[in-house]
Amino acid sequence: MANVTSIAHSFALLVSSSPRHNGNPLHAKSLLPSSVPAFFFHGGSSNAGTIARRICFYSSLKDSLPSTFLPASAREEEKEEEAEGNGCGGEEIRLYSVAPLPFLFMAALPGAAAVRSAIGPFVELVKTWNLPDWLVHWGHPGNMAVVLFAMGGYGTYLGFRIRFSDDVEEKAKAKDLHPKLLGGMFFFFALGATGGITSLLTSDRPILESPHAITGFFGLALLTIQTILPALFEENPSLRNAHSILGSSIMALFLVHAFLGLQLGLSY
Repeated sequence: MANVTSIAHSFALLVSSSPRHNGNPLHAKSLLPSSVPAFFFHGGSSNAGTIARRICFYSSLKDSLPSTFLPASAREEEKEEEAEGNGCGGEEIRLYSVAPLPFLFMAALPGAAAVRSAIGPFVELVKTWNLPDWLVHWGHPGNMAVVLFAMGGYGTYLGFRIRFSDDVEEKAKAKDLHPKLLGGMFFFFALGATGGITSLLTSDRPILESPHAITGFFGLALLTIQTILPALFEENPSLRNAHSILGSSIMALFLVHAFLGLQLGLSY
């Protein structure tokens, strides 16, 4: 109990000596570093935006904290907020800081060290070629954009023509070209993943740590499933609908992937 009182005492002195912000001595920005990735709020409160700007830690310890250590203005403000139903008043303060992408990265992708070790010799070879910086930086996204929009876009269009066209000749041509285009897209995307990693390593950048890498991994995994489905059409014709829906979803995912890649390219 003595330790709690000591901590509360120290915090109260910090609060009482902190800079005022708009007349409020308990402003969170004056007490917390700007780099803290968290949000304070009261569950169920109608004005969470206002309460989020205050630290109510002292209220939970008011029974053990001598009132003389609290600024008078803080005590008055607390009473006003409790009278309005907005004060701390025993409500639980929750601290949320959620970042799921690192967990997806750890669960889905191989170790970056292993990838570096495998591609390292080729990266060193590329560095000896003295390629222009713009080519190393934007070569991968440029090539992948062509593959996505030319092969993937037209291949997707042909897939819909197979489903909805009444022209027998058009359907026959689409059935012949559709799997070739999207199979080629799969091949160049898999090859392009190696190129993208090589580009990052050549620029001494971290790999497999971005949303771009994660969406690319899941996109290739879904493309693998997509290439298997046509082999099952004869036994289960209803899979054609699943093939169409999954194919459209994969294209949408790769559009997001391209946007994230552009952000990554502009970040360095």
